[in-house]
Amino acid sequence: MAKRSYTKTYMPEQAPETRMHNFEEVALGYDLESGKLEASRCLQCKNAPCIDACPVMIDIPGFIKAIEDGDMPKAYEIIARYSNLPAICGRVCPQEKQCEMVCRLGRNKRFEPVAIGKLERLVADWALEQPIEEKSTAFDKGKVAVIGSGPSGLTAAGDLAKLGYDVTVYEALHAPGGVLTYGIPEFRLPKKVVRKEIAIIEALGVKIETNVVVGKTITMDEIQQNFDACYIAVGAGAPNFMGIPGTGLNGVYSSSEYLTRINLMHGYEFPKYDTPVHQSKNVVVIGGGNVAMDAARSARRMGADKVTIVYRRSEEELPAREEEYHHSLEEKIDYSWLSNPTEYLGNDKGELVGVKCIKMALGEPDDSGRRRPVPIPDSEFIIEADMVIEAIGQGANKVLLDTFPELAINKWGYIDADEESCATSVPGIFAGGDIVTGAATVILAMGAGKLAAKEIDMYVTNKK
Repeated sequence: MAKRSYTKTYMPEQAPETRMHNFEEVALGYDLESGKLEASRCLQCKNAPCIDACPVMIDIPGFIKAIEDGDMPKAYEIIARYSNLPAICGRVCPQEKQCEMVCRLGRNKRFEPVAIGKLERLVADWALEQPIEEKSTAFDKGKVAVIGSGPSGLTAAGDLAKLGYDVTVYEALHAPGGVLTYGIPEFRLPKKVVRKEIAIIEALGVKIETNVVVGKTITMDEIQQNFDACYIAVGAGAPNFMGIPGTGLNGVYSSSEYLTRINLMHGYEFPKYDTPVHQSKNVVVIGGGNVAMDAARSARRMGADKVTIVYRRSEEELPAREEEYHHSLEEKIDYSWLSNPTEYLGNDKGELVGVKCIKMALGEPDDSGRRRPVPIPDSEFIIEADMVIEAIGQGANKVLLDTFPELAINKWGYIDADEESCATSVPGIFAGGDIVTGAATVILAMGAGKLAAKEIDMYVTNKK
């Protein structure tokens, strides 16, 4: 048997000096030979811990062995049993904190774990090049409505269609995909990949109706009358703001608005699409998560001369994926560590000209287990800026919730749903994803969608 490599097989990427000026995908993917080489590193563990660490429980050793054998149809058939969105997950799932973190090969300090995510992407991208097969399932088990076409809603819809349900997905925006479409930049998740994976779900018989705002266009009463059950997966897309002085100045954006303008409204293709984003030279991004990385790296591609991420903790506490942070450094994104904005400064025209910040020190741990940032007196400083993007988290959109008072809401404003069944306070209404947990990852939302589909099937079957 060939000696296993200590490190993951290299995946080619666009050079930083090139990709800083375009929105094309950064990581270029494995070819089959590279994939087979990486697959050969897998130990093929019995009772593989990577399976348990995957929120959708993919048979990871199974599909990796198929890759090693060069059997891509089998590899995709295995993945498709568990995941409806593998090409998306292979790109944006935080594998390093889930399946790869528990990889037994990686437990040996000399070895890196198997590149599970990159191999999943290889298989899924191969599948996207194959003809889409229309499924002829008999939808005789009942009718289910899914509200929201993000990763959780799409997963539930796909699984329910496979079980024999007539599924209709309602999406408020003009394009399906939720955060996959409006929130994640093209250079990290190409929209053609999202569209193709959605088309595969539609081929199962799932119907997606866009431009439908449940609570306004149609009511929950109508849904309850016309469907046997409903899954609410509207995400948490309402922006949060710090609320500091100067928030109303021109040039202060939420990450939701900024990324939506670029992604869903094609702002990065101006003037081909007449939906421009404000052209800025000095951009400050507030936050340290993946959304902050996406906003900062997008601003760089939109022509900013200087982009600075202001984060109130240190580099060690940064919550963003290591890969995204590494890419941001290559793209010359600056960091102001242990800093927090206190005021946005404007000129007499109401335009942003600077960000006043204060230095922070790390004190005792807070509820998250991380050390709490504490302001240092008399340590204020100013960063010149003509745009600020706040990426400090998002909350629940109230359009549906305010028109459905029977639905119990928790103290954080999210739907109160049972974590083991996704059941809400209203019989037949289930909920999952970010609208229940708050902002989380794509794969965790998908896990909730799979659970909801199973529970809805049990509910409808028992009711009938």
